[in-house]
Amino acid sequence: MTDLLSHLAGLRRPRLLIRAAQHGAAAYDRNRDLRRVLRLLSAPDATRALPSLIEAEADLDASRRSGDAGYSVARHVELLIALMAEARMALCPAE
Repeated sequence: MTDLLSHLAGLRRPRLLIRAAQHGAAAYDRNRDLRRVLRLLSAPDATRALPSLIEAEADLDASRRSGDAGYSVARHVELLIALMAEARMALCPAE
């Protein structure tokens, strides 16, 4: 888990993406949003969700950097919101 969180701390993304995700994280509903973002029937626990979110976000970031026409800013923000919220839950499970 520490490796995943240190990986997240080292992410460098455009400020606009991060700001949008920070604003969206306030309204994050794990049961509703995580299932939709990961395209699953039920939300996994944070330790299982984080690796999937990190991989999906890395793929999207690669698309963004390459100028891929299929890149979706909205999907990228959704993934970053989920990443931020799940990382926070992993660090502070009582919240």
